[in-house]
Amino acid sequence: MKSFWNATLAGTGAFLAIALLTFSEQTLSDIALVMAPFGATVVLVFGVPDSPLAQPKNVIAGHFMTSVVGLCFLHWWGVSPFTLALATGIGVSVMLVTKTTHPPAGANPMLIMLSGQGWGFLFTPVLIGAISIVLVAQAQKRIVAKYKLVTGAL
Repeated sequence: MKSFWNATLAGTGAFLAIALLTFSEQTLSDIALVMAPFGATVVLVFGVPDSPLAQPKNVIAGHFMTSVVGLCFLHWWGVSPFTLALATGIGVSVMLVTKTTHPPAGANPMLIMLSGQGWGFLFTPVLIGAISIVLVAQAQKRIVAKYKLVTGAL
């Protein structure tokens, strides 16, 4: 039963985080808040929240740093099979060296380079989206902890 509860809780958290981003994106004009790597981010953040790879620092810094790498490569060296591969490799290395590894962020250089994003992409969707996911996860964690204390049901 606990496994079912954890899976349901993870799915609910993922739903809430992505719903917040998609509905906000729809309401605000000309602001992107959703990107495909966030789908994998919510799996880690809500599905295995105690994993080092799902910690707030890793989620936010991992997405930020790999996006900077992708943007630098795109705007300074262009897109080729070599630069796509090199940017991805450097992104992985940067996360490992800084101890901010977040696997979904490894897709950011490719996403940015293949879709030709501008520097604004670093803020929306990358930073605002990653921070929003982390905040939803923290809120859910606090609510669940409070519920456990009150009812002792979990």
